[in-house]
Amino acid sequence: MTTTDTRAARSVTLEPVSDSFRRNAYVRLWRLVPRELGFLLLGLPLATAGFAVTIGLFSAGVGTLVTFFIGVILAIAALYVSRAFGILELTRLAWAGRPAIERPEWQDARAKTGFFGWLRAVLGNGHYWLYLVHTMIVNYVVATVTWTITVVWVSAGLGGISYWFWDGFLPAQAHNDGWFLSQSVLWLFGGHASQADYIAWDPFFYFVGGVVLLVTLPFVTRGLTLAHHGIARGLLGAFKSDALERQVATLSESRGAAISAEGHSLRRLERDIHDGPQQRLVRLQMDLAAADRQLGSNPEKARGLIAEAMEQSKDALDELRALSRGFAPPILLDRGLVAALESAAVRSAVSTVVVDRLPEGTVLPQEIERNAYFVASEALTNVVKHSGASSAEVTVALRQPSNEAAAWLDLTISDNGNGGAIAVDGHGLAGLDERLRGLGGVLEVQSPTGGPTVITAHLPVADDRE
Repeated sequence: MTTTDTRAARSVTLEPVSDSFRRNAYVRLWRLVPRELGFLLLGLPLATAGFAVTIGLFSAGVGTLVTFFIGVILAIAALYVSRAFGILELTRLAWAGRPAIERPEWQDARAKTGFFGWLRAVLGNGHYWLYLVHTMIVNYVVATVTWTITVVWVSAGLGGISYWFWDGFLPAQAHNDGWFLSQSVLWLFGGHASQADYIAWDPFFYFVGGVVLLVTLPFVTRGLTLAHHGIARGLLGAFKSDALERQVATLSESRGAAISAEGHSLRRLERDIHDGPQQRLVRLQMDLAAADRQLGSNPEKARGLIAEAMEQSKDALDELRALSRGFAPPILLDRGLVAALESAAVRSAVSTVVVDRLPEGTVLPQEIERNAYFVASEALTNVVKHSGASSAEVTVALRQPSNEAAAWLDLTISDNGNGGAIAVDGHGLAGLDERLRGLGGVLEVQSPTGGPTVITAHLPVADDRE
């Protein structure tokens, strides 16, 4: 787009809002009026019930604190009741069309340490006390005001537009001694008329007033509902520190998982080296020593021992190469993840196809590539050893969720085997799960009895596209 085109496009966004847009916005306001009316009209009965129950329990608890046990139990009962009414308020707000408010975390590790730990967890949680304040004081006052405004607005609007009908059923004395809306309106503008004129004009003024009230009803219900929503967001929503605490807990868990996964990998490497290359190297050393002793007296036997030693060295080298593939094979560093996966597929004893769905030009961090390759290699090894499959497929793709800044690398390994794969502590799938959690990723395993088995690894990664 040229500079001229860009300016033209920007100028379109600055045009005045059309009348049709305003009408559509007004219609959208009306669509939520029934829900907002239901929310507001039910607000006072529910707020009154919450006020009565919580103030009764809390007052009784404070009054019996001298007995400690009974007083504390009653106070905690008030906290739990207020929590229930607070959650009900959040649910009602969502039903009324308001954006969902993030709810606080009620679980506390202290609650698992016994009765007194649970007591400290409840009494020390600020959300319980804010919910109590909301239910016992704030919501009761606000609901009384908003309910009153709603009832007066709706009844006055409906009564105004129907005054022409029910006015005829009023006794004559009501007109002779009553108050006339038209009289007040004319008085405001300095005019006056006879009583007969007031009686004749009143239906018109009542109708106009009723129409005004009903036309503005969507703005009133929306404003009153927004008032409840704002108060609920401040008192009933999660603290910003809650998200930080969850992030810290998640990072701590990920760090523990990474350490555990690394320890598992090191123990497996130690076991594999001990059972494979180390045994062959010991045998190689023994063969070379025997060949050295036979070299002078029996050259033919010495040559045979040297040939066996050469075979042992070749096998040890092959095993070391196989072990190195679990870390970072040269092809992964030189040609990238897809080429390394294709190489692993060629070497697999089960016919394996690699499906590349990465966008062209995608560049992944080496750490992500290394871990993705490790997951695929381990999964393919499990396919060969345990699945009884005749074919497998490895799919790699990049996903960018609309509500997240980071992209996700999705690695899927599927086979047509017997299924029944589960993650058991100390074994392959559990190790993969720990490794991925250490990176902030997720491992999904779908393996019903009879197959097929689908293992999907999700790894968070910045989207570095060229």
